[in-house]
Amino acid sequence: MDSGRIDIDHLARLAALRLSDSERSRVRADLQRIVAMVDRMQSVDTEGIAPLAHPLDASQRLRPDAHTEAVDRARYQAGAPAVRDGMYIVPRVVE
Repeated sequence: MDSGRIDIDHLARLAALRLSDSERSRVRADLQRIVAMVDRMQSVDTEGIAPLAHPLDASQRLRPDAHTEAVDRARYQAGAPAVRDGMYIVPRVVE
């Protein structure tokens, strides 16, 4: 992509942004740097390199999946207008 052809006004309109002239020039410069970086990355020879899910060979430490809370159904349903067999009774809304 030609970074000189970046239409800042069109992008600002799509993103519903109102940019001043100084902001518009800063955004254009930022986008030109981003496009240049992507162009450099695309020029790198990646033949024979397997894609990675993560750049580091590390495993995530996970907390134990332990039961930490008890549900007190009777307490939660005490304020309900109608309960039967542990279920909330609600008016029928579909015929």
